[in-house]
Amino acid sequence: MRLLLPDVLRRELWQHARAEAPRECVGVLGGVQAGETWTAQTLYPLANIDPAPERAYLADPGHLLRAWRAMQTEGLELVALYHSHPRGPTGPSATDQALAAYPVPYLIADLSTGTLRAYLLPGAEEVSLG
Repeated sequence: MRLLLPDVLRRELWQHARAEAPRECVGVLGGVQAGETWTAQTLYPLANIDPAPERAYLADPGHLLRAWRAMQTEGLELVALYHSHPRGPTGPSATDQALAAYPVPYLIADLSTGTLRAYLLPGAEEVSLG
């Protein structure tokens, strides 16, 4: 399994993560899926409304709905979700795994190490990121 993330979207994701620190950022990626490859084409930053945003994320439902509508209008599908871990860990936390709800890669931007990785949750199977 592989997620193709163009450099321009990778830079936007990191910019979002740095701008939100020390809070966790959250967002979704729209694109297309062919077989076991997801190709991201658009990044939709969302507001984190979790009561403890320094250690958890909860996407604003209104922002998420607008992202879904934009994807539909553009003929795209959900290909990934992303969030940051301002102080680590590089991999998914127990909370990340417990709250996973979509069968797409979850990207985690670890600001403490500058690492970006993708996982299928809740099993934490790593997805190749290209």
